[in-house]
Amino acid sequence: MLRYFTAGETHGKCLTAIIEGVPAGFKISVDKINHYLAERQKGHGRGGRMLIEKDTAEILSGVRGGISLGSPIAIRIENRDWKNWSEIMGTEESNGEKAVEFPRPGHADLSGGMKYDHHDLRNVLERASARETAARVAVGALARQIVEPFGVNFDSHVVSIGTVSDTADVNAPDFFENVHNSPVRFGDEEAAKKAMEYIDDIKAKGESCGGIVEVIIKGVPAGLGSYVHYDRKLDARLAFSAMSVQAIKGVEIGLGFDTARTHGSAVHDEIVYEDGFSRVTNNAGGIEGGMSNGEPIVLRAAMKPIPTLYNPLRTVSIKDKSEHKASVERSDACAVPACAIVVESVAAFEIANAFLEKFGGDCMADIRASYEAYKERIKNY
Repeated sequence: MLRYFTAGETHGKCLTAIIEGVPAGFKISVDKINHYLAERQKGHGRGGRMLIEKDTAEILSGVRGGISLGSPIAIRIENRDWKNWSEIMGTEESNGEKAVEFPRPGHADLSGGMKYDHHDLRNVLERASARETAARVAVGALARQIVEPFGVNFDSHVVSIGTVSDTADVNAPDFFENVHNSPVRFGDEEAAKKAMEYIDDIKAKGESCGGIVEVIIKGVPAGLGSYVHYDRKLDARLAFSAMSVQAIKGVEIGLGFDTARTHGSAVHDEIVYEDGFSRVTNNAGGIEGGMSNGEPIVLRAAMKPIPTLYNPLRTVSIKDKSEHKASVERSDACAVPACAIVVESVAAFEIANAFLEKFGGDCMADIRASYEAYKERIKNY
């Protein structure tokens, strides 16, 4: 079983992730990890922090000569902005500057302060910040290297930003090439221009905006997950992972909420057989009964607008309960393109985890043997 932990604050010295359960014998490329860290930092509408940070991963343990050892893998990502915050965020001593008294509506500030009895809400926002997702992208970039040798691949794009939707056909041959070259991860260039104009407009008004992202996972063998236990259902685990990402407020798989608006024959995917079982359509989004069915897994997540507004909303001082404008931290106007990479990364971890549960072993050779035997068995089912 895979599991991971992250540690670190947004203006702390570094972010750290520890991944446990990676079998021995897998090729692990730090360059691939750094590729996805760089992708996370892109996107029209990002704030000044992206001009400071250039996220790169350092693998501290669990890998030798580019091959996993079977022991826990530790990854470190330096916060370059630490030099400007070392006296404020020091672990031994802190000068107490930049204290946060006015909680931001929509953020963890107030609830977190009440829960942990913090009277400087910086203690909350430093960890609640989406900066933590850099560590999770690193984890996902490593996890995908476990399943990619077995033909599983991941991609993501932005469905919409605010009121602007991408009009491109996701099945077009050049769709993802266009997405990878787009500042907003749209497939249609004209729609992308409209989205960027929309972001510029809301930024000028001191506003922020959200959007919808979609992850498509191909090559997943049928049978990952389980119908037997609630906590092993693959769709439930993917939904949990996506909802755990900061600012995500809704998740759907396949047709999702649209399945509630039509009749059964228009929703359920007919089954055919030709050199193996397949579905005529993929309204289920690749998952039936809590298990992968061999079709592409399609996961969408809705990201709310970022709570930090440069035209701040009303709030109340946690000290004297007087009315104030909410605190303003350096922030993005739109982080939806980055969110697509984050959701893709957490989904990659869940797929790798389910894959190892199904074909688990202590090393690549044992997993490969189990996988090949299973593929041969279901081919003759």
